[in-house]
Formats: sequence, structure tokens, C-alpha cells
Amino acid sequence: KSTERFAPVHAKQVITYLRLMDLPLGFLMNFGAATFKEGVKRLANQYYAG
Repeated sequence: KSTERFAPVHAKQVITYLRLMDLPLGFLMNFGAATFKEGVKRLANQYYAG
């Protein structure tokens, strides 16, 4: 998917994928941003290793 900016629905979609795959962390990336730092968001699932 290619978009000009992040929308809240994109983060929710990544969190849903993390929950379904039982993964603790994910990244939402926008390759069109001016810098790499501006184009990356780190998202954490509510993951508890027990």
C-alpha cells in the first residue's frame, strides 16, 4: 500500500497483524518521507512473555 502520510487506520492494521501472528513489535514505514526517521513508526503489541 502506498500513501502520502500515516493515518490512524494504518497503525491499527499493523497492530491487528501483530496480534494475529502473536508478534511483539512491528514497524510502519513510509518510504516517501523526507528522512528515514520521519518515515518510521515502531508499534508494540500487548505482548507478555510468560
